[in-house]
Amino acid sequence: MIQTVLVTGASSGIGREIVHQLCERGLRVFASGRDPDRLTSLRRETGCFAAPFDLARPETPAALYTAAKEQLGAPPDVLINNAGFNHRKAPVIELTAADLDEHMAVNFRAAALLCSEAMRDMIPRKSGHIINVASTVVWHQAENYSVYSASKCALHGFTVCLIKEARPHGIKVTGVYPGGTDTPFRAQERPDYLKPESAARMIVDTLFVPADVVVHQLTFRPMVETNF
Repeated sequence: MIQTVLVTGASSGIGREIVHQLCERGLRVFASGRDPDRLTSLRRETGCFAAPFDLARPETPAALYTAAKEQLGAPPDVLINNAGFNHRKAPVIELTAADLDEHMAVNFRAAALLCSEAMRDMIPRKSGHIINVASTVVWHQAENYSVYSASKCALHGFTVCLIKEARPHGIKVTGVYPGGTDTPFRAQERPDYLKPESAARMIVDTLFVPADVVVHQLTFRPMVETNF
């Protein structure tokens, strides 16, 4: 039975809606993100535990996981790696080392290290669920998205390997690939895209499938999207 959940990228957008929906189900949730003010308001709205963490720093995942365990009173039953970073769209000829480092640090390294922390607790108890939120950029290509796409493809590659490592221990792993969603992550509003609460519901529902079922890959898009 799921009781405790750690959610990253919870300051806004899909992550914030995930926290709302999990708390409505009566679960204990630790929410992390980059905006302390938004996290404070989220804590007031939902009753979750929350604290800001900078996932770009290599030491942060271990510190975040430890804080979550302390606040929740137990290791998380579920880890949802939802944090994402896309500093700018740029052609390959404009890329810098900083672009590569920043995207890989947040979109891949932090999630991978958090998975490692969670697996150390999940393996002995033979249960748990890890959800890694990538993007449909894994399935299609677009100009000026090379670094963001590469970092999400890295997360996808890691996730499909983790699925096989986790299965013998009774641990479920789900890779999630949302299409266009109308969140602050986008430079312009797109009301024709997925609502954050709709995307969150799709993700949360994977936690409550029958015990003998695991959703390994979940891809969903707004009806208006045609880039597939």
